[in-house]
Amino acid sequence: MIDFSKDRTRESRSAIERLYINMRHLFIRGSYKPMGISGKSLIDALLVLEPEIYGSIKDPVKIELDGLLYVMERLPDGIEECQFIKLVSREGFEEAGYVPIIPIKRRRNCFRIDKNRMYIEMTRGRSDIYDILTHLTFLYIESEKIKNKALDQKGRISQDWLKLEEVVVMEENNEDFDEKKATVYLSNFLGRTIQETQEGVLKFQNGNNKHSLYHIIYWLGKVSIEEAQQQRQREVTFSEQLKDSVGQHIYGGQWAGKIKAFLLEKAWSQRPIHIISANLHSILNSIYGFAALPDHTFSSIEELAVETSQDSEKKLQPRIREYALQHGMYEIKDDTGTNLQVQIFDLDAVDQDDLSPELKNSKLAGEKPVLIVMDYAFGEQAFECMDELLKPLETSVSTLFNIKSISIVGKAGILTGDKGDIMIPTAHVFEGTADNYPLHNDFASEDFVQDDYQVYEGPMITVLGTSLQNKDVLNHFVTSTWNAIGLEMEGAHYQKAIQSAARIRLSIDKNVKVRYAYYASDNPLKTGSTLASGSLGMEGIGPTYLISIKVLQKILAGS
Repeated sequence: MIDFSKDRTRESRSAIERLYINMRHLFIRGSYKPMGISGKSLIDALLVLEPEIYGSIKDPVKIELDGLLYVMERLPDGIEECQFIKLVSREGFEEAGYVPIIPIKRRRNCFRIDKNRMYIEMTRGRSDIYDILTHLTFLYIESEKIKNKALDQKGRISQDWLKLEEVVVMEENNEDFDEKKATVYLSNFLGRTIQETQEGVLKFQNGNNKHSLYHIIYWLGKVSIEEAQQQRQREVTFSEQLKDSVGQHIYGGQWAGKIKAFLLEKAWSQRPIHIISANLHSILNSIYGFAALPDHTFSSIEELAVETSQDSEKKLQPRIREYALQHGMYEIKDDTGTNLQVQIFDLDAVDQDDLSPELKNSKLAGEKPVLIVMDYAFGEQAFECMDELLKPLETSVSTLFNIKSISIVGKAGILTGDKGDIMIPTAHVFEGTADNYPLHNDFASEDFVQDDYQVYEGPMITVLGTSLQNKDVLNHFVTSTWNAIGLEMEGAHYQKAIQSAARIRLSIDKNVKVRYAYYASDNPLKTGSTLASGSLGMEGIGPTYLISIKVLQKILAGS
């Protein structure tokens, strides 16, 4: 009996490989036309792969609404209107007077040069470039679907398209329009029912998008129609400066240099130093939340975290930050382009009696440590920044830093459980390569057994991109001898940097404690549980703070 699932897995993995080979080729070449031969090679591979996050991308009739919302929140406002898109490095656009456009859910500077041109800064390495190109390819696929419905067999504009255009013009002029009729016009191009269209319109309205679903669908179709009618061709280009900078650790080196120079200035190089990669509120609130808000009564740090997240007036979190800045916390502002914010905590300035109840019983003995808390890296950027951070600081002398532990508090897709569960990796396996990184994780499932969360322990897959995963490939990782429990984008890159620093460069102790723990932000194997279905929201607070507290407990206990 033929196992068609294995054939599909091989086909999918081959499509991923083709995508990355083609993307790398186009990057080196410097430009491509989305509807040209090179662009269509990306489209064909993406349609073969049919990633879960892009839902109905392969359906020739239906527009994928959840995937579209996911993509538009990670691309700059107005990109749907642009004929020319250029990926650039930091090249002085702000100094030239351009105001950066920052996407809602991906911190990167983008610049609208004119009505037809959008420039997007790429400072996070190849992962960032591949991520953008994949999202753009998805948009081009959807725009072709819209165009095909807007034109008749002779290439003439349909009446339905003209009606949608009237709605968009009225909306731009802040004029009232008949929303019932507008929904009908829009549904013709979405290939969706009226109810599905109404739900889609509301999703875009309830988000932080500047433009409505009417606007986005119209402009995606309009630019595609103009290309079909030979009025203007779309093009994606890469600047020479970007091609020269990728892989050179330029931004990561500058970022790490500022941190190490600060530590040296404070004479903290030989203090016990603990590096934590996490979001910037969980460690901050765990250390300072109770002391900063004495007029509030909280029974736990999770309760405090929930209240600060639900604070409609947005006053509580600034109070905690201001208190922290007066009691041993320092912020290293990022102007390097990494988009990685950093907080440094001098625990010598923290009164242990002011800590949250979960941390008060942890014994803080000996010399007080210094914490370096860095925001989430993105893909290969994790190697660049961690590699540079663990190197000695080279001035007139070479200064080694007393790194005691490195903790990764991450979020990842789970393959064996549900959203909100916790994963403890025993190894990181790098997708598409023979690279694998077994590790001695100072965390184990036993550290979390007393808590009300499902905990899974085993290998995790470091994927090339979350937007390129489908069920066939993910099932292979679960059911094959890999026995993978989850997938993320940074683990192998972090571990490669740590191992090279500890075993080859000898810039940190070879017995440095390493801790990895992830909470499940999605399950890409379950319909309706992918990243495109929405964020974990308040459900993510519990596991995020639990892992953060476990990290701090170990640090305070001197391990």
